[in-house]
Amino acid sequence: MSPLGQVLASSRPLSWVNTAFPFGAAYLLAGGGPDALFWLGCLWFLIPYNLLMYGINDVFDYESDLRNPRKGGVEGVVLDRRVHRLTIWAAVVSNVPFVVLFAAVGSVASNLVLAISIFAVVAYSAPVLRFKERPFLDSITSSTHFVSPAVFGLALADARGHEVEVGVTVLAALVGFFLWGVGSHAFGAVQDVTADRAADIGSIGTVLGARNTARFALAAYLLAGVCLLALPWPARLAALLVLPYAANVAPFLSVTDETCEQANAGWRRFLWLNFLTGFLVTQLLIWISLR
Repeated sequence: MSPLGQVLASSRPLSWVNTAFPFGAAYLLAGGGPDALFWLGCLWFLIPYNLLMYGINDVFDYESDLRNPRKGGVEGVVLDRRVHRLTIWAAVVSNVPFVVLFAAVGSVASNLVLAISIFAVVAYSAPVLRFKERPFLDSITSSTHFVSPAVFGLALADARGHEVEVGVTVLAALVGFFLWGVGSHAFGAVQDVTADRAADIGSIGTVLGARNTARFALAAYLLAGVCLLALPWPARLAALLVLPYAANVAPFLSVTDETCEQANAGWRRFLWLNFLTGFLVTQLLIWISLR
């Protein structure tokens, strides 16, 4: 693979939509409309944001990725050492124009959300901070990566003159989404418990163990569904969308630390399940907008 191909692959193209969709949906629901900021925001959260998030991770996780049999495909490339500097530069250069633009047109609130979002992306993998190695903070930070684009979409729409009321409905949706993110990260950590312990890497999985981490993930998904039940009809139908994720985790509730790698089958299903969920959420949003 060419150097530029490796850099692009490090942004996890399969996961681009997971950050662009929350921003776009939130911005539109807040009354922003398909204006220039909408398209620029979707573009930023589609590629540069993911390059910053995953590219930094692939550079600073190089040694552990070499020993991880999951790497080398849709779950992340193993970057050649020769493209590490290029990856960092590409991540910075591609993100700076968007950050400067949104900071210039935003408000104090939207800029605060913007700062938190960027900090969470960098802090997760960057040396010294390495939030990914701090149990429980790892799941919280990972979830922030996906929820903050939605919060930013709301804040940016408000900054552009569209009044956004942060009431029960908005909070229920965001908290539910956040718990989904926490559960998803925790489930992803199950498969790496043995490898992380061998490499002396801390995570929610190494602290709780594979079995308890899977159960933690299931609890987070179910709590997310409970939160979404607080939404008005028909939006509360979104609560049903956590059930496939819960079903995906269920077969691994008794997994042991020794058999934790079996959870990779569930993780691979999770990656594709996100596309089905995104499609169903889109249909639900269309239904809501047409009522």
